[in-house]
Amino acid sequence: FNIINITFYPKRLKINKRNALFGMGNPLLDISAVVDKDFLDKYGLKPNDQILAEEKHKALFDEIVKKSKVEYHAGGSTQNSVKIAQWMIQEPHKVATFFGCIGTDHFSEILKQKAAEAHVDAHYYEQSQEPTGTCAACITGDNRSLVANLAAANCYNKEKHLDVDSNWSLVEKARVYYIAGFFLTVSPESILKVAKHASDNNKIFGLNLSAPFISQFFKEPLMKVMPYVDIVFGNETEAATFAKEQGFETEDIAEIARRVQSLPKVNKNRQRIVVFTQGREDTVATVVKIFPVLDIDQNDIVDTNGAGDAFVGGFLSELVQEKPLEECIRAGHYAANVIIRRVGCTFPEKPDFH
Repeated sequence: FNIINITFYPKRLKINKRNALFGMGNPLLDISAVVDKDFLDKYGLKPNDQILAEEKHKALFDEIVKKSKVEYHAGGSTQNSVKIAQWMIQEPHKVATFFGCIGTDHFSEILKQKAAEAHVDAHYYEQSQEPTGTCAACITGDNRSLVANLAAANCYNKEKHLDVDSNWSLVEKARVYYIAGFFLTVSPESILKVAKHASDNNKIFGLNLSAPFISQFFKEPLMKVMPYVDIVFGNETEAATFAKEQGFETEDIAEIARRVQSLPKVNKNRQRIVVFTQGREDTVATVVKIFPVLDIDQNDIVDTNGAGDAFVGGFLSELVQEKPLEECIRAGHYAANVIIRRVGCTFPEKPDFH
């Protein structure tokens, strides 16, 4: 095999247009603030950790907003990726569509505003049972303690949103689809509907393994959607966990990529692509080829949270413009390199990518 011969698109399509990229996932309003050790101790937080909010953390979100100077960003894994893809593309606006569930509260208004500022065409399912999902980034020195409260993000309703004609027409407009594996915990039936549409219409569907627990505890929905997946993303830890759960009996990342590529696939017109990042180590992509990451002085790394989302965002920005795999991965490395030099999943006004 020669990687150059893999074409994502069977023929030229006018791709770089509104709603060409579709994402669906858990929208969270990221709330970043500098706090002190007493604040961490009060809520039983570690300086560098990622946890889901428990009952004891509920008051944290109000307190951090009241006592600190906070920054708000539209967050959540998939929303981060489509936001970065839109940033890389710049013009036209609203190339990226995003679906997810929010509340009807103050935080939902901020989230809608932040998505609009990022020029993402967000169509949220709004319900009043649960508040808008939030992720507090409690910053102490160089450390960030992340506390996520999924809340409304868990309430996405396929029948009341995805199946509505005006929303489904946006799905049909897209040519490239991307969903993080986290959404398998919320609405696997929504993922399956979108994935089947992509497969039936020879469009591109990408899925991220997202976290080891997805391969471990959501194995059944994950493997139901896998036959429709054209591009599998993940990092080395997620790849190793997936391999173990599937009984691959290998820890070699390149071999795992080959095995994932050869899993059953419905649309035979496209060979599955597997892309595994390995932090500062080389990225592995099938048909197995190694792509070196950009060099960075370790002192320039501010925050590695969001690096994976950024990589996917950069990748998607080129994919939606019909660029070859090398260019997609180069853009992914560039976007991740930008994000890790900044606090949170944020970026400068314009990319410097050529």
